[in-house]
Amino acid sequence: MTNGAEQILRVLLVLATVAVVTCPAGAQVVCLGASNTAGKGVSQQDAYPAQLEAMLRARRYDGRVGNAGVSGDTSWGMLNRLETAVPAGTQVVILQPGGNDARHRAASWRNANISQIVERLRSRRITVIMLENQVIGEIRRQGYGSDGQHLTAEGYRLLAAQLLPEVAAALGLPPS
Repeated sequence: MTNGAEQILRVLLVLATVAVVTCPAGAQVVCLGASNTAGKGVSQQDAYPAQLEAMLRARRYDGRVGNAGVSGDTSWGMLNRLETAVPAGTQVVILQPGGNDARHRAASWRNANISQIVERLRSRRITVIMLENQVIGEIRRQGYGSDGQHLTAEGYRLLAAQLLPEVAAALGLPPS
């Protein structure tokens, strides 16, 4: 390789490195929660995080929506796995604390745990969207429940559609 070609190659490598470092990989959304986030009873593609990602992609969003749902998880469990569940670069977290605290006799700690989760996320400048059980219950009562606690694939699609405007706005996407 000639000296001139080596210099051009070096300049191109430097420019490529700068482009990678200065261009964000795309905003990221993480869905943190229990079984309704995990998509209990349906395939991963039918869980609301995957359906939300598809809806965001239809709006030209090129980021990823991560599913950090764990069936049976409590607010304490979510608090303890927060750092690994919500990686650097996350812009939005949809927090679905679920109802497992009551089943595990930890309901008295639920509000304190949720407050700590929200505080930690906001200290990282992450927008938090709360997804309470009432929202899921409303969809279930419309006939999209599978077992009295969880949703069908269509129910999860309706949930994703309901979350879409708030998530899109938090990401700075134009209204559709």
